[in-house]
Amino acid sequence: MNGIAPIGKKIIGLDPGLRTTGWGVIEIDGNRLRHVAHGKIVGDAARPLGERLAELYRALADIVVRLAPNEAAVEETFMNKNAASALKLGHARGVVMLAPAMAHIPVFEYAANLVKKSLVGSGHAEKPQVLAMVNLLLPGAGVVGADAADALAVAICHSHHRTILSRWQGATAAAVAGRP
Repeated sequence: MNGIAPIGKKIIGLDPGLRTTGWGVIEIDGNRLRHVAHGKIVGDAARPLGERLAELYRALADIVVRLAPNEAAVEETFMNKNAASALKLGHARGVVMLAPAMAHIPVFEYAANLVKKSLVGSGHAEKPQVLAMVNLLLPGAGVVGADAADALAVAICHSHHRTILSRWQGATAAAVAGRP
């Protein structure tokens, strides 16, 4: 499923991590954003990798079922200097993308710099600036954790870019059909 959901729907933002995965759900209605829920999933570092990934999947699948988002936005991760850490993070990213995809929810990816630029106006903004903008755009969210704030930021970024994506898809479909 590659389509953009209609306005008035929910977006889940995901900030993948093997130790901590942040998540946040917003609802959009025209230009208005409303905070629905947010949190983080903390894995037990003492458990084997496979068990940690299964735990992450089950937790995300439960969130997806409970909150019923229509679209998912995932933050792309930077290449880690440590190859083993990068590989483990890649496993976590795969699980984070798989959970909504298995529920037939379209998944979109955004570079961290684009997320920051969409919220703060600078692709090199610091975490406190991103948190301040999340709190400004979603009053009452009470975001305290960096992981949840990053996830909500990804959801907000997608809400800004989804209109452009929707128009692009419509123009592409019209061109394929031979319409102006």
